[in-house]
Amino acid sequence: MISINNLTVAYGGFTLLNDINFHISENDKIGLVGKNGAGKSTILKLICGLQHPTSGKIAVPPGLKIGYLPQIMEHHKGKSVIDETMTAFADMLSLESELEKVTTELASREDYESKEYQDLIIRMNEINDALAYNQAESPRVQAEKTLLGLGFKYEELDRATETFSQGWNMRIELAKILLSKPDVLLLDEPTNHLDIESIEWFEGYLKEYRGSLVLISHDRKFLDNVTNRTVEIMLGRIHDYKVPYSKYLELRRERIAQQQAAYENQQRMIEKTEEFIERFRYKPTKSNQVQSRIKQLEKLERIEVDMEDKSALAVKFPPAPRSGEVVFKASDLTVGYGPKVVFSHAGIEVRRGEKVALVGRNGEGKTTLMRVIMGELEPMSGTAATGYNVNIGYYAQNQEDILDKNDTVYGTLDRIAVGDIRTKLRDILAAFLFKGEDIDKKVAVLSGGERARLAMAKLILKPYNLLALDEPTNHMDIRSKDILKQALKAYDGTLIIVSHDRDFLDGLVDKLYEFRDGKVKEHLGTISEFLEKRKIESLNELERHYKAQEQKPAEIVEKKMASQQEYQAKKFVSKEERRLRNRVAFLEKAIAEIEEKMKGIEEKLAAPGPEDDVMELTREYLELKRDLDAKTEEWMTVGSTLEGQ
Repeated sequence: MISINNLTVAYGGFTLLNDINFHISENDKIGLVGKNGAGKSTILKLICGLQHPTSGKIAVPPGLKIGYLPQIMEHHKGKSVIDETMTAFADMLSLESELEKVTTELASREDYESKEYQDLIIRMNEINDALAYNQAESPRVQAEKTLLGLGFKYEELDRATETFSQGWNMRIELAKILLSKPDVLLLDEPTNHLDIESIEWFEGYLKEYRGSLVLISHDRKFLDNVTNRTVEIMLGRIHDYKVPYSKYLELRRERIAQQQAAYENQQRMIEKTEEFIERFRYKPTKSNQVQSRIKQLEKLERIEVDMEDKSALAVKFPPAPRSGEVVFKASDLTVGYGPKVVFSHAGIEVRRGEKVALVGRNGEGKTTLMRVIMGELEPMSGTAATGYNVNIGYYAQNQEDILDKNDTVYGTLDRIAVGDIRTKLRDILAAFLFKGEDIDKKVAVLSGGERARLAMAKLILKPYNLLALDEPTNHMDIRSKDILKQALKAYDGTLIIVSHDRDFLDGLVDKLYEFRDGKVKEHLGTISEFLEKRKIESLNELERHYKAQEQKPAEIVEKKMASQQEYQAKKFVSKEERRLRNRVAFLEKAIAEIEEKMKGIEEKLAAPGPEDDVMELTREYLELKRDLDAKTEEWMTVGSTLEGQ
């Protein structure tokens, strides 16, 4: 479907992608993996035509519909969430408008035999077919279900988009892409701004998605659950595996081990051959054998071992000074901004040495609690306090605002380091993959992953006994996350972490506080146990939501008719009924025409003339019969639907 042929991308003297080739077929679900800066995002931009290669080409079939979600995007303002999302149906709404015009014109004409009238009937049929294909449900219902799946609440759908954060606006853009039903989805780290429940919904959607998918993600479980093929970019080259991520890791280890063994065997053979040549080079009796061995070496295809980029974080947190037994405690805590309450009456206790995760839907108060812990936000009521001798190392989610863009990488640490640690700043930066000229880079030019690493490096400068980390793994590649996870498991202090990465939290924490609907609830156990419980609860809630709509139609209509949005939904129902009636009328006319043609063929077959081709007449009759059966079945289905409305 999409072919990438002999593609090279070079910047100055640096080659990012070197003569790569691979093909994206229908229904491929590809995980594009590699270290930060390997060229993954570049490949997506090349496919979309947003960037051009140095050499080679990308062949994309004409008419192929591509949905592309970049890491960073511009968001639209001036509309409500639902209205902005409904722009995904612009083409469909245009078809509906055209259908209204066509049906109105048909109703006013009486020239039933004219070509113009027949053309209108054909166009009405084409529009109905297009709408029927795209409208298993009304656009409004599709949009609502997608937004609810991505974490919005029903009452938030009429809020203006500009009242939401960048992360929530990314969800609106993602919803629009999904609703547009592209043939190929190109997604660049789509889970960075999704919470755990939204990720699980999104996983379910992608499993059912029938098109092709190219996905960049640093979430190992997400890759395993969604993809069936892994394309690795390593040192400018492509390695293609027809398996999900975890299986790819196994096969990759096996491939490199086999290469290494074959390389070592060949090197031993070369060494022995060269020894023979050197030993007998000047002996006339061995000259033929020597020449034969020399030619053998010249023709030998040398085995190369794929060089693995083994640069990775080397994180080790300093030993934690001893704190009091209770590290943080909140009683009857109510917190908010101005008059808005984010959560209320919360009871939270974190004890020395515990590793605790804060989970829940974005906007429910996880970062707000972090700000309370840091003393940046005062409670509205209740109490919140850190314990005796608690020294907090804080990693904030909004690194854009906290890091000084005008400072250098080295200067960021040098400005806050004190004592002997100042002599080790270059070593610390090297451990976080800032080497050579990298340390003189301005913060403003760093990628998201580089800023995350720099902010984490700041936490190594002092011995903290409480690490408060708010989404520390966003933009980190999988290897860096694995190393950070192991460092946090080995850390002997207390950890409070906000993360939506299930694989990262699994085995790291055994206590969670869930933020939901303005309340905070404690859960003891692993993230997997919590998710299994929440999945069941979520399914029950969703079922109750839609059953409530079915069981109390009068009450819901009375409530919803008060708003313009529900007036539009009701208006669509009447359009749907009119569309179905038009379809029935068209099918009845088409069925009658087919039956008339079949009757004429039957008469010819009963008494064929000298010019009649019996085989051709039989073929035509069978084709008409298949068409008749299909249209009759559709006529019965549409008729039943109409009776049920």
